[in-house]
Amino acid sequence: MDARHRDVVAAAWGDYGDERGISEIAELSAMVSTNRVYRLTLADGTWVIAKSSNYGSFFLFAEDHDRLNRVNLLLRSGPYENFLANAFTRDGAPYIYYDGEMWVIFYHYIEARDRLPKILTGSQVACLGTELARFHKASAAVARLIPPPSKTAKSDAVNLYEMTGARNAGEVLGLDQSRVDLVRRHTHRFLMAAYETGYDNWPKIPVLIDWNLGNFSVEFDADDPDAFRLFSRWDYDWFRIESRLLDFYFLSRVSSRTGDRTTFTYAAHTLLEPRFRAFLRAYHAEYPLLPEEVLFLKEAYRFFLLNYVVREGRHFFRYDFWQHLLHDAVDVHLPSLDHLDLTPLLAELR
Repeated sequence: MDARHRDVVAAAWGDYGDERGISEIAELSAMVSTNRVYRLTLADGTWVIAKSSNYGSFFLFAEDHDRLNRVNLLLRSGPYENFLANAFTRDGAPYIYYDGEMWVIFYHYIEARDRLPKILTGSQVACLGTELARFHKASAAVARLIPPPSKTAKSDAVNLYEMTGARNAGEVLGLDQSRVDLVRRHTHRFLMAAYETGYDNWPKIPVLIDWNLGNFSVEFDADDPDAFRLFSRWDYDWFRIESRLLDFYFLSRVSSRTGDRTTFTYAAHTLLEPRFRAFLRAYHAEYPLLPEEVLFLKEAYRFFLLNYVVREGRHFFRYDFWQHLLHDAVDVHLPSLDHLDLTPLLAELR
């Protein structure tokens, strides 16, 4: 399959029409997902990042990158004008090569400055809260100028709920009937929570969701090792336009006492750690949260498990990763949500 990805990347570059030839294609993929990421070295020594994919929908991929390009343009002249990697464009729109089966996009190479440590200090956790709040505020300021998306958290959940009622649900999801029933029950709970809270009317902003330490870099203050600013971000696999709450679960993982790990599971305990409470305090001081938003973190986490592990996991994660994460989500994490109480987090809003 690697040869197929490399061939389509080469074909895409030829179609783009840049006169500089490719002298080297180096693999950069994390080898967790089914996407492939390559660094192209051009004849003049310039680096270009290429991503190839064949999972999901080309049309939704293209829509996401249209929205991302708009976000990038709207953030210009502000503190985040160079934060997000820019895609190559043609006639003002992101250039995406599509051969009917696979698609490729090229990004301008973006510098990675400093990396946060795997386990943050307490002061770094607070700084992360402040920085994400500032980035969310900048994103919220331009959100009204971005066209609404074709898919939403609700539409994805409705899709999954209908899927679990089909005769072949077990085959499609890779689960036996009792587990399909559990997924159906939790999907219904999410949809009811969204309905009861009026989630459709909540502000929606561009969110990146996957904030693991391999996806972004920071720039540390020269005089204070615990102070930094967000410097660059280059991964958009889970980009969407939703409530800012969808970003918070991964931020709780970065903030946690166990930190960023190569062997992982998507457990909820990080949402109740003192470190995440410190993150929330710092975030709230910069960009206030409402109590109903904080309580909805439980549903944002439920949606993450249902959509990105159960519904999309087969197509996104490498098979062995998917099997491990699916087992944990269905047999451990979703059942544990019956006992998850986030009301203690409300104290951080005082």
